[in-house]
Amino acid sequence: MSQLSQQACEACRLDAPSVTETERKELGAEVPEWQIVERSGIMKLERAFTFPDFQQALAFTQRVGEIAEQADHHPALLTEWGKVTVTWWSHKIQGLHRNDFILAARTDEVAK
Repeated sequence: MSQLSQQACEACRLDAPSVTETERKELGAEVPEWQIVERSGIMKLERAFTFPDFQQALAFTQRVGEIAEQADHHPALLTEWGKVTVTWWSHKIQGLHRNDFILAARTDEVAK
């Protein structure tokens, strides 16, 4: 388990700070397979996971959903045959928060 995945998520508020560029680089190094993408002016963390079939992709989607519910922080999940794309961002602040990187690290652990 990574140190990042063991950190606690904090409740995100409308006035919560987005991660700084320095924090994005430091936290991004902990989840190197994730990409920072920008859509409609909002920075998001995204990674595609591949599986041998739809059933395993769907099971992974369910496990990610469970960690999202535990943290009360929910990603966009696109489940396809043999592939799941997971996108984390903080809806309230319309950008990236430390929580997104923590949950990306937890998602990586679910994938192992």
